[in-house]
Amino acid sequence: MRKTRFVWAALLLATTGCTQESSPKASSGPVEYTLEIAHVYPHDRAAFTEGLEYRDGVLYESTGLNGKSSLRKVKLETGEVLQNYNLPPEFFGEGITVIGKELVQLTYKTEVGFVYDLATFKLLRSFAYTGEGWSMTSDGKQVFMSDGTAQIRIWDRSTLAEIQRITVHDGPTPIKNVNELEWVEGEIYANIWTTDRIARISPKDGLVTGWIDLSGLIPLSDRTPDMDVLNGIAYDAVGKRLFVTGKMWPKLFEIKLVPKHK
Repeated sequence: MRKTRFVWAALLLATTGCTQESSPKASSGPVEYTLEIAHVYPHDRAAFTEGLEYRDGVLYESTGLNGKSSLRKVKLETGEVLQNYNLPPEFFGEGITVIGKELVQLTYKTEVGFVYDLATFKLLRSFAYTGEGWSMTSDGKQVFMSDGTAQIRIWDRSTLAEIQRITVHDGPTPIKNVNELEWVEGEIYANIWTTDRIARISPKDGLVTGWIDLSGLIPLSDRTPDMDVLNGIAYDAVGKRLFVTGKMWPKLFEIKLVPKHK
């Protein structure tokens, strides 16, 4: 998730991909998916989306850019910002995850993260890590963190100390630029930075079990020069709904996966 902006013409050249409903055998390769749009919701065009999470009927969103980074609680149906916390200007906000009654947020290059009270956004404490911070998700037991490489770091849920790392790979090929993460039904979904695709990743060994192709999700009529790449995945575990958006996108989409026919 390098932070330079990309015009949409460049995005049209991005590699597309695919995904699956159940993990295939490694020899069969990743399953490819396209999508159906189930619903479209408004999204703040000024939000440089870096992290997205759905909990108890609302979205939690982290936005980036120095001097514009924030933590937000957002009403899904209208895009209304219900609660907001602005980060100090020296911090570039990155991915978030909810752990119990707390919300954890990364920053880009400052090697510091923040822990907030989920209900009030009161800053409870900070913590340190090495390298860049891109995104986070949790299975309720562990935290998975991306740093822009092909690796995902696995952290202890309570201490946020690193336990191990896995390398995201499609067959023998490492997949770099692993970006925004979301835990979905036993798998990690990840935006791959600068592309219009999401990888479905096994948390056990980093194997890509599927690719979701989201090319063409935003119609040309909605595209503007200041819009950036696809980024932001949220999952409603109760309603089984999957949401995606992008940096400075005017819309947030609820999507359903459709297997591609070979």
